[in-house]
Order: sequence, then structure tokens, then C-alpha cells
Amino acid sequence: MTVELEPTAALIVVDVQKAFDNPALGRRDNPDAEANVGRLVAAWQASGRPIVRVAHTDRDGGPFAPDASEHAFKPVVADLTPDLDVEKEVHSAFHGAPDLNAWLAGHGISQIVLCGIQTNRCCESTARVGGDLGYAVVFAADAMHTFDKRGPDGTTYAAEELAEATAATLHDYFATVVKTSDLVGDS
Repeated sequence: MTVELEPTAALIVVDVQKAFDNPALGRRDNPDAEANVGRLVAAWQASGRPIVRVAHTDRDGGPFAPDASEHAFKPVVADLTPDLDVEKEVHSAFHGAPDLNAWLAGHGISQIVLCGIQTNRCCESTARVGGDLGYAVVFAADAMHTFDKRGPDGTTYAAEELAEATAATLHDYFATVVKTSDLVGDS
């Protein structure tokens, strides 16, 4: 599926941080996620479209504390000079600082493309809020990853299952779910 991108479509790169490399988080899906994030970033830089980079921060300490080495961005986006850096302490990038919604509206942006970590948490939350705010949300599902998760009854759900459930839930309601190649072509 080819997606028509608006000239001002903003790429929002969510939480591509070293803290997510911690083995204690468990098994992840999609080993190609970071490479696909890189493909999207390169395409946006080449087109001159805006890029927003988001970082999760936990002021109570741990790997997401601002002074923790793991808080840093992964190499794929570490040297990026985005149009906007957003710091958030909750799941959705729309609840961070500076105010993402105000920035997008102030720049006349009505379409956003999401990629990053975790598919079913911060990426999904950002998609839902963005959709509710009226943005045309594009969810680049193969430029994301998540982790296995144990449910309340003790059942462990594979990361792939969680990612597929997120895609099914979002598609045609909050977002258009696509692959990276739908946005940048096959390469």
C-alpha cells in the first residue's frame, strides 16, 4: 500500500533510546526496527520534511533518568538534528514538553508518521491521542518493536502478537498502519 504523504508530514521518532537494549526487558520482536527507523529518517531528511524526536524521561531514577547513560538515543538517531525535541514522562508524545500539538498546529502540520519504541505502549498511545486530535496518523509498524508481556492471568503474550493486536486496533480507527517501504519505497 502506497501512502500519499503531505509535503509537511512530520516524522515522529518515539523513544529510540539505549534503555530499551536492557536484557531485563525480555525478548523483543522486529530486529529490523532500528534499520527501518533509519530509512525513514534518511527519507525525511532528503525531502526536507520535519522530524520530531521524542525521549522518555523518568525523574525518579533508573535507566530513563536524564543523567543515566541509557537515557541517550540509540546511534540511528543520536546525531540527528530534529526540528523539535520533545521530552515526556508519560506514554504519549502529545503529553510532553514542549507541547507537540501546539508545535504541529503552529507549523500547519496535519499528518504525522510514527516510528519508534514500544509499538503497543508509547507509539500506540501517541497514535491514539494524535488521531483523537484530528491528525492523519500513519503508523509505520515495521519501524517499531516491543517486548513479550505477561497478562494479568499469567499468560505470556509474544511481542509479535502484541504488535499485531496494536496494528489491528489502530488501523482505520486511529491511524493507517503501513510498512516502511510504503513510505520510502523498496530499498
